[in-house]
Order: sequence, then C-alpha cells, then structure tokens
Amino acid sequence: MQQKVESPYVVNVSDLRTLADRRLPKMVFDYIDSGADREQTLSQNCEAYKEIFFRPRCAVAVPSLDLSISVIGQQFQLPFLLAPVGSSRMFYPQGEVVAAREAGRAGTGYTLSTLSGCRLEDVKQATNCPAWYQLYLLGGRDVALKTIDRAKAAGFSAIVLTIDTPVSGLRERDVRNGTKQLLSRQLFSMLPYIPQMLVRPCWLSDWLLDGGLMNFPNVELDSGPMGYTEIAPALESSVVTWDDLQWIREAWGGKIILKGIHIGADARKAIDLGVDAIVVSNHGARQLDSVSPTIKVLPEIIQAVDGKIDVLLDGGIRRGSDVIKALCLGAKGVLVGRAYAYGLAAAGGAGVARAIDILRADIVRTMKLLGCDSVKKLDHSYVDFPVDWQKK
Repeated sequence: MQQKVESPYVVNVSDLRTLADRRLPKMVFDYIDSGADREQTLSQNCEAYKEIFFRPRCAVAVPSLDLSISVIGQQFQLPFLLAPVGSSRMFYPQGEVVAAREAGRAGTGYTLSTLSGCRLEDVKQATNCPAWYQLYLLGGRDVALKTIDRAKAAGFSAIVLTIDTPVSGLRERDVRNGTKQLLSRQLFSMLPYIPQMLVRPCWLSDWLLDGGLMNFPNVELDSGPMGYTEIAPALESSVVTWDDLQWIREAWGGKIILKGIHIGADARKAIDLGVDAIVVSNHGARQLDSVSPTIKVLPEIIQAVDGKIDVLLDGGIRRGSDVIKALCLGAKGVLVGRAYAYGLAAAGGAGVARAIDILRADIVRTMKLLGCDSVKKLDHSYVDFPVDWQKK
C-alpha cells in the first residue's frame, strides 16, 4: 500500500527519509543512506552548504519566475535533474521506470544507472523528457558497445560516463548488514540477516511480487544479464581511463558528460578531450572518503572550465536553497540523487513527485526572497562564501 506523502506530513526531504526508513529493511535503507568509510564526506557534502550565505535584493516584486535551464543544448523546466541511482528497483517495484515517469511529468531529466533493475528501453519509454544513460564499462568494451547501441536506439540523448569507480568504496553499513551474505543465496550464511527483511512485510511482498533479487538487464554477458555478485570484480577489471573516451565517442556519436570530476586539472583535461559537460561529483560520498564536498570544489572547477562547457554538480542537495547556491557559484544545473531516492523508497511515484515538489517549492520561495526572477540571472553577487574555496 502506498503511503500518503502530502503536506503537512511530509514537509521536507528529511521527512521522506524517515518514511523510507520505516518501509525498508535496514540493509536496503542503508544502501541508499550510507557513505564510504567513516562517512566524513557524506556529512560534509550537506554541511558545506551552511557556509554559503544569501545576499537578497529586497523590496523587489517577482510576479513570475523562470526556472528553466539548458544543458548541452537540451531544455529542462527545472534547474535540477534526477541523478543515476543504482538498484532503484530494490527500493520500489520497477523503481527506475517509476522515477523516470515522474521526472518526465515534472518536465525534467532522468539519468539511468547501468546498475538498473529495469530495461533501458522501458525506462526511456516512461518519460517524454530527455533521458541520459550513465555508463560503466562492466563486462568490458564489447558488452559496453552493445549497451551503447541499445541506448542510442532507445532515444537516450547523452551518455554520462562515470570515472570515479575503479573499485567499489567500502560502505561499512553494507558489511554490517550482511549484504554479501544475503546475496550469496547460501541459507546458512543468510540466516542471521533475514529477520531485517521479515520485519518489513509490505516491502518484502512488493519485492517478491516484482521478481525478488534482480539482475542487471542492461549488462548483457554471454551467460545472460550480470548478477549482483559479479559487480565488484567487474568494476575492478573494467576501469575507465581517459583513453576510453575516444572509442566511446566513436560508438555513441552524441553528447558525452563526464561524471566524477574533483579538481580543476581533470576538468581542463576533459575539455581538451572534447566532452560536452562535466559533473562535479564525489559519487554521493560513496567512493573515496575525505574528499572535499562538491559545493566547496565547484568554484575551482568553474574557474578551470572558464565557460567552455557546461558544469553540473551533485552531492548533498536536500533543499531547493542548496540548488540555488550551486547555481550562484556557477553550476548550470544540478543532479539530485538521495532526495528523490528517499521519496521512491517511501511511496513509489507519489514519493518521487513529492520530492520534486518540495525542491521546486523551495526554489520558488528562495528566488522570490532573493528578488531574482530567473535562475539564469543567479551569480556570485547573490551569495557570500568562503574566499579560500577559490584558492587553487
């Protein structure tokens, strides 16, 4: 049964997180919620936004607002898109299809993870807005080439190549929750961890009716779709390097966005190699812990890019005011991941729609209080932020 997510019961993204925690088994909730190692970057991704302060123009009437953005020549009605979140089908039946549909209804984009439990063709069909395909090289070049051909035929309008996962980060909560044992399908190993699933009967019923433990239908190996237990070794044997951009560009023939940029030097290299946009991202703090929060390194990246390509950002965004702060510091738009994943896990499509509505309302309110009628007009003059963020 789908929970109600209307106000006043769900006022912010944190409320959706609470509902997700109530519905999901601990191992699934922690998969969404956790970060790498001691989770320093996970908390700082959010906390860093508190170091930015607004400079509003008061006594300004804002009768109408333009929230639309253009990224790599593609139009979106909101300044945020939905980021790739792997295994969304584990949160809610047909999770990727559900999320893509709500993104399309809201007039914004959806990015599908390679590690999706739904076929990419079904996901693209669910939305009438531009959709991007996030690419890992799982299974090697030949497997990736087949996936690229499928994404092109399905109508995806950009490839988002993730470059920060030469190995999986250590998510300690996953280890403690027995994720490896539960995926092993060996009853003796699984037994100590099964109760966490049994105490969430609604989720368990939905999950079993949706097929139970999924595989990854967009990673077609000779033996069939890649299984869950094959991900970690596959990542280590298929590291993305700068040299891979050439054959991916030749195979794709369209827009390429590089996701996982942390430093200005890598941003400049991406420009030199002809990418169309970059995403300043630390993978939601799920890979290398103790890297800087993405909003903190954004000024360095913007300075390095110097307007040559579009710059997006993800990480730590929980409020519409966070979106505005990123735009003020130079991002063309942002990607939100956990914010909508909590909504999906809490109540499926209604939860995703509520997450989008919360962020949109926050943005509208913040823009009016700033005295600015278009997100395209946002710049440094609307904020104060630490000067050392631009020191490099």
